[in-house]
Amino acid sequence: MKSYDVVIVGGGAAGFFTAINVATLNPKLSVLILERAKNVLQKVRISGGGRCNVTHAEFIPNELVKNYPRGEKELRGPFHSFMTGDTMEWFEQRGVALKIEDDGRIFPVSNSSETIINCFLEEAEKLGIEIKKQQLVVDFKPLDLGWEIHTKSDKFSAQKLVIATGSQTKIWKQLSDLGIKTIAPVPSLFTFNSRDNRIASIPGVAVQVGVSVNQTKLKTEGPLLITHWGFSGPAILKLSAWGARVLHELNYKFDLVVNWTKFDSFEACRPFLQDIKEENSKQIVAKNPLYELPKRLWLQLVLASGIFENQRWADVNKKQLTALANQLVRSTFHIDGKSTFKDEFVTAGGVDLKEINFKNYQSNKLKDCYLVGEVLNIDAITGGFNFQNAWTGGYIAAQSITNDSV
Repeated sequence: MKSYDVVIVGGGAAGFFTAINVATLNPKLSVLILERAKNVLQKVRISGGGRCNVTHAEFIPNELVKNYPRGEKELRGPFHSFMTGDTMEWFEQRGVALKIEDDGRIFPVSNSSETIINCFLEEAEKLGIEIKKQQLVVDFKPLDLGWEIHTKSDKFSAQKLVIATGSQTKIWKQLSDLGIKTIAPVPSLFTFNSRDNRIASIPGVAVQVGVSVNQTKLKTEGPLLITHWGFSGPAILKLSAWGARVLHELNYKFDLVVNWTKFDSFEACRPFLQDIKEENSKQIVAKNPLYELPKRLWLQLVLASGIFENQRWADVNKKQLTALANQLVRSTFHIDGKSTFKDEFVTAGGVDLKEINFKNYQSNKLKDCYLVGEVLNIDAITGGFNFQNAWTGGYIAAQSITNDSV
């Protein structure tokens, strides 16, 4: 059984970031990464459409935490220690040039996730970090001093153990057996499926909207994208993240209400349409979109209101006008299932946050055991925020490990 100072279970973003910082802060420590798959850093490879959305250009901790449906309170302190600016400096010091895009997302200038992967692998080699692939961890148990880790083929011992396995439920079960409370996983970042005639023929249309879920408190606003299967875009992804558990309980079958306008209510919209009717009586309704709505979408909403394609405003009756106000302010679409957002699969769930000391990311119950990244019940909306959680936890854990080892 080979012994190491630090064994990290999980060869993903959080695992590598922890390992590299441990070895940088104290080069004398022996560090091992155990990865169950044939390749490391697979999630980094596919993130951001293959470009790797490293982090997000939000530099105020109290604002950054607002992007985490689970973890907002707990991350406030850690973000004061290591956050976006520190992440950018860390990568740039290692030769990775970064850029901030108009929407705040931060990518390598190369537009390739391989740049980030190569950075990690080169740093690991330079620092003497050992990486063992296809090492499925089947058990880990505390010793009088340190930990014993069993894989399917080997045994290792470590003074410090870091769990950075993301949403591997078998690891969660092992932690539960050691007395750590875990929260069952549910999807947290997904798009909505809907077979509705109003949107069937207009995929690709994008609009700024307000969205809510009937009979719940869930609501948000932002860009919405109509797709071949239903709805996507930031507004939908945000709703899926904040509503992860509620929507799971509804079995992803619910009514989505979309407000395509800036009116707060039907009562405000209806008189406005009456004024439009009187002022533009000779115009054909379907050919003159309101609220800067895309023409294709406007046409579908008009037709759904019972207004004919060539009907003029002067000929619109009260029933049709009321129906159009409803379509504009509270269009209701039945959602029947979900789809994964691109190739990125994020879950809500993991180690209960009360189990962790967020000053050092160490378990409150298990001595010399650290937990970082998505193994914790922390998740965020799309845009680089999940990676920032990994970088912050990995850096603070590494600091604690090296301070304890001096």
